[in-house]
Amino acid sequence: MMNISFTRIQAIFMKDYKEFSRNYAISVMIFVPLIMTFLYRDMGIDVAQKLMFPLAITFGMVTAFIQAALIAEEKERNTLRSLLLSPASLADILIGKSALVSAITAIIIGLCCYIIGYMPSVAMIVALILSTLFYAALGTICGLFAKSTLETTFTVLPVVIIFPFGPMLLMFAERFSVLNIAKWLPSSQLADLAQGDISIPIIGILIWTIAAWVIAIILCKKRMVD
Repeated sequence: MMNISFTRIQAIFMKDYKEFSRNYAISVMIFVPLIMTFLYRDMGIDVAQKLMFPLAITFGMVTAFIQAALIAEEKERNTLRSLLLSPASLADILIGKSALVSAITAIIIGLCCYIIGYMPSVAMIVALILSTLFYAALGTICGLFAKSTLETTFTVLPVVIIFPFGPMLLMFAERFSVLNIAKWLPSSQLADLAQGDISIPIIGILIWTIAAWVIAIILCKKRMVD
């Protein structure tokens, strides 16, 4: 079993925070979901539905993209290999590298809920936490495939387009039957939960989250021996 060092996790978190605060091209992304929330606030739809699009933007452009950019930046500077071979365990590295985007995501979602006037249920909070972990894992995977920060834009693009916008893809399912698979995406499960269904959406998001982190861990371990 891997030992977890909170001191090492904190050090990785602070390193990422400094990199994030210096890179304005990445840090400016945090304002996009808030702007979209203000635009959606006065729309004449259910309050839970108002939250879905800002959530999609948050998970895609903030959680996944920023996580991928931070991982890719480590690779570009050839510091990821050193980090993986350092005394820090793989758990320390993955938790530390995900802590910043998870905290930023939590703050943005909290602000979005406040702006719209939406009070999430306990089940929704659990689903949002799992979704945050899922998109952090996807960002890690995309970052490991990217060779540079610039290339992150292309590796994370399928994630930003497909995974956060499941409900919107379902709108075209009548014309393109293959898009019916979008109903099983985490974003679609989250939308179902917002409409009252609880157990199946949470189980679905949990399965996606576990699968994504298993892949991320395998890729990290492969990176250690490359």
